[in-house]
Amino acid sequence: MNISQRTRHLFSAVTLIALATVFAPLGFGPGAPGTAQAAVLPDFTDLVDKVGPAVVNIRTTERSKQMQQGGGSPEDEEMQEFFRRFFGQPAPRQQQPAPRNRRGAPQQDDQQVPRGVGSGFIISADGFVLTNAHVIEGADEVFVTLTDKREFKAKIIGADRRTDVALVKIEGSNFPRLTLGDSSKLRVGEWVIAIGSPFGLENTVTAGIVSANSRDTGDYLPLIQTDVAVNPGNSGGPLINMRGEVIGINSQIYSRSGGYMGISFAVPIGEAMRVADQLKSTGRVIRGRIGVQIGDVSKEVAESLGMPRAQGALVARVEPGSPADKAGVEAGDIIVAFNGSTIDKSGDLPRMVGSTKPGSKANLTVLRKGSKRELPVVIAEMEADQTAKKKTEEKRKPEQTANALGLIVTDLTDAQKQELRLDGGAVVESAEGPAARVGLQQGDVIVRVNNTDVRDAKQLNALVAKLDPKKNALLLVRRGDSSQFVPVKPAAQ
Repeated sequence: MNISQRTRHLFSAVTLIALATVFAPLGFGPGAPGTAQAAVLPDFTDLVDKVGPAVVNIRTTERSKQMQQGGGSPEDEEMQEFFRRFFGQPAPRQQQPAPRNRRGAPQQDDQQVPRGVGSGFIISADGFVLTNAHVIEGADEVFVTLTDKREFKAKIIGADRRTDVALVKIEGSNFPRLTLGDSSKLRVGEWVIAIGSPFGLENTVTAGIVSANSRDTGDYLPLIQTDVAVNPGNSGGPLINMRGEVIGINSQIYSRSGGYMGISFAVPIGEAMRVADQLKSTGRVIRGRIGVQIGDVSKEVAESLGMPRAQGALVARVEPGSPADKAGVEAGDIIVAFNGSTIDKSGDLPRMVGSTKPGSKANLTVLRKGSKRELPVVIAEMEADQTAKKKTEEKRKPEQTANALGLIVTDLTDAQKQELRLDGGAVVESAEGPAARVGLQQGDVIVRVNNTDVRDAKQLNALVAKLDPKKNALLLVRRGDSSQFVPVKPAAQ
């Protein structure tokens, strides 16, 4: 062996030693506790054997009169379940002739026909089963099938559409059940598995990691985001951690194609059990309300109000006679805390209020005209939203000209003030220039400029004339029954 060959061999040996030194702590190479695959990738086999028997298939049926409006093939029912959950409406069905008897007349029997498929899991040995509300919605009968092929007709205990949680009961004892975990301790990156019946394929196991926690999707509660494959039929099945504990109910997917695209969502088990406990005891969920319509606080609004960051819930409308109205909450207020808990985004408020017992007292911290106020409020029970009323329009005065914001405004009539429950303000007769560009329109009512309340059209025009054309003016605008802040920069005069 010549010098050149020895040098190459020596270099290769040094390189291998260096690589082994780097990767050995990670579970690779000689001296590692196991192979790379064993050290990095988990083995789900024992976990699935342990929890699988408590996961059930759920199928629902409806009366035959519904069958007369469409087909009932398994493929059709799976697609119906998909459209019900992910598009909020049933898929269009092909019209089929109604069943007829021997004489050719329409058959009027009480036959049950397939309606949908889904998943669920047993949470108690006496047969209580958790699933999604959308899985059993509209069903006349619910059937639960275990992994040992036993099938039970289930009783619907209750369902809550806001959280998409439902509780059903099968008769029996000593059923296999899942252990409940603590969803509040879930960590991003943690391995999880889903078990369910996608497309009717019972006890299908898929795996992935937690992609995000407390993901705000606009629903009533924050959801767990994962990359676990979830498809139609998985709805209602459990999301399970590596300790064999259920930490969520698989509920939704995000998709642009209609199929799984790597993002799925689960209802946290802690929230689900709070709902299930109420369903078990009363058959329904009781939530608190204060009677406000709210929106997010934008960065521009926060800067104009001198807030250090965009946070809180902007009050767009206060329902007349509601707890918030009695407490003195006004449109344009920003609720920044509830019972001392900070409200980072608008979605936090309804969740905090909803979990508060009706009849109890709470404290709202609101930001109004640059200062904070504490408003005590008595929580009421949640009820259906009231329909917003429409206000009448007023005639435009032809002699007026647009101000620096591009607005022509007139005074509110006494009738309008009474209807809108306002002491003052100015009605927009036309919007052009800067005002038109930010979306102001005829019929809007300007009730505040920056931190000054508007009494009438004359005062508003005087306030606008003094505005700095280099800075945004913040208008509080009433449209119908809702109010919102609108930043607009005046034109140079």
